[in-house]
Amino acid sequence: MIPRKFAPVLFAFILSGLMSFVVSGISTARVTGFAAGFAGLWMSAWLMALLVAFPLVLFVAPLARRAVEKLTY
Repeated sequence: MIPRKFAPVLFAFILSGLMSFVVSGISTARVTGFAAGFAGLWMSAWLMALLVAFPLVLFVAPLARRAVEKLTY
């Protein structure tokens, strides 16, 4: 188990992982189709996307929370 104090970082990792997985899969399929080697290309694209998405989610999440607070009542 992971201590609860790491919950925001774990949430960001899971969210960025799932979103980058789906988006990179769609993008890879659009460019290459489901040709031979698709899975390897997808995993390569996913790793690159995750390396960008995870730090970005950590940085953007507080901004998004503040925007939601201002836009809701």
